[in-house]
Amino acid sequence: MFRTHNSHELNAHLAGQKVTVAGWVDRRRDHGGLIFIDVRDRSGLVQVIFNPELSADCHKLAEDLRSEFVVQVTGVISLRPEGTKNPKLATGEIEILADNLTVLNTSETPPFYINEDVDVEENLRLKYLYLNMRRPRVRDIILLRHQVMRFMRSYFDALSFVEVETPILGKSTPEGARDYLVPSRVHLGKFYALPQSPQQMKQLLMVGGIERYYQIAKCFRDEDTRADRQPEFTQLDVEMSFIDEADIISIAEEMFISLVRHLRPNKRMTIPFPRITYTEAMECYGSDKPDLRFDMRIGDVSQIVSDSEFGVFKNTIASDCKVKAIALPGCGAYSRQELAHLTELAQSYGAKGLLSLALGECASIDALTMEHVKSVAAKYLTLEQIKQIAVRTGAKPGDLIVFVADSDAVVTNSLGKLRQEMGLRLKLADPEQFAFAWVVDFPLLEWNNDFNRWQATHHPFTSPMEADIPLLDTAPSKAGSRAYDIVLNGHEVGGGSIRIHQAWLQRKIFQVMGYNDAEIDERFGHLLEAFSYGAPPHGGIAVGLDRLVMLLSDAGNIRDVIPFPKNQNAVDMLFNAPAPATAEQLRDVHIQLREE
Repeated sequence: MFRTHNSHELNAHLAGQKVTVAGWVDRRRDHGGLIFIDVRDRSGLVQVIFNPELSADCHKLAEDLRSEFVVQVTGVISLRPEGTKNPKLATGEIEILADNLTVLNTSETPPFYINEDVDVEENLRLKYLYLNMRRPRVRDIILLRHQVMRFMRSYFDALSFVEVETPILGKSTPEGARDYLVPSRVHLGKFYALPQSPQQMKQLLMVGGIERYYQIAKCFRDEDTRADRQPEFTQLDVEMSFIDEADIISIAEEMFISLVRHLRPNKRMTIPFPRITYTEAMECYGSDKPDLRFDMRIGDVSQIVSDSEFGVFKNTIASDCKVKAIALPGCGAYSRQELAHLTELAQSYGAKGLLSLALGECASIDALTMEHVKSVAAKYLTLEQIKQIAVRTGAKPGDLIVFVADSDAVVTNSLGKLRQEMGLRLKLADPEQFAFAWVVDFPLLEWNNDFNRWQATHHPFTSPMEADIPLLDTAPSKAGSRAYDIVLNGHEVGGGSIRIHQAWLQRKIFQVMGYNDAEIDERFGHLLEAFSYGAPPHGGIAVGLDRLVMLLSDAGNIRDVIPFPKNQNAVDMLFNAPAPATAEQLRDVHIQLREE
């Protein structure tokens, strides 16, 4: 071994003992005769002193050390003199008096500082991932990711779940996003698809009698990247037989509670997790993944202003559209420029405009007078209407109420995004709170205007509410699903459902989605046939591991928690992928590129 101890194992109890450490030079300081270096390994830092009176040769060699040189140092542990101890460092009470130094490797000057927590342009960090990993913040996230996966495995092992690996090369089936295709060399003109999730595989495991399955699975979706999405991602995949929604929610919720208590004990949670319906989430928060660390609910004020003579309100309601509003706490004194910026923000979310109503400071809403109100629409509204709007939106004196008038979809989307953005800007969300919630009672299907057909809200294997099965023939939009999502601080971190386990019902769902019998048999015949051999009732959940680690680590971007991520354009900067294939490779898989 190159070392007797890792940095985190060194402490004052070892004073006087000779040790050997190995790692990278984090910093070097020359104090006129004495040379100090910090040796960094995965577990931390330790200070080493080179004194020419102890070893002239060792001191001479240390003069040439630079940051990121790889070294092996032997010396005696010594207590630091009073006044020189570093309470911020785990090894801050001790230092090593070196008597032997071996330079294991030298280093070029890194393209960015490794020993300083400074911002580095993302593509540069991704190109030099192996250097970025040496930075304490990144290293700690990688270790946290390991701890999360280890905890999950231990948790499900203790509940008699079986970890089963499922194939990466499979068949393309519609699950909501584009597939990554892999051409076959052996089978001319045919392709494998990388899995968007192991959905059908885990259902077949239930048909096979495994009953309790889990896997930390790699998944692939060819879709645009964003702050919390990558084309290649990892999820905890769970499936169970002979259960209902309550069973899965209970097991998953206990896992989240135990995980947070184990790895982030300083975070506060509301237990049990609140449950809200999809309809409530959309109406109150404008999102099916609301951040519940702050209230700021959307209020439907259409009825309150229905008899207003204000043209915007009057015309909107006459068109069978909606007028909704939210209250921005403490923003009643916003300047004209700040209000213009709010309007631009709402317009970027799809609203045509934004109307504001500022409430001046007074004792309470009951004490409000028209002198306290500042708004273009104020002269068209009565004081009683303004008070009702304030109550409906939860506004207080000093707040700013903002309105959007449009179709229900536009109003909900624009105010929901404005709520989330302003909640963050106004710092309404407690950073030490983990606001978990279950969102339930999703619709089964939604209309896709681009393809002029019904599509699954979650995926086509989700079971409808039993009482709603007759609606599949008469009113598919009204059919509810047995699906559930778990959200955390404005992010969906998991989702699942009770699955369809009867062949006739699964075929029916495919038919409602516009597939004919030939298409159903070609794409899903294997699954329908499996269901004909005694498939048990089953369901499960998938948890986005990358997104969860992003939240556990307080990282701002999912790319910060994936060891080898793609950039925002889905490019691997380290390996320069995707890359052109050679003519021979293309010939082997029978592909000819066409110039555009």
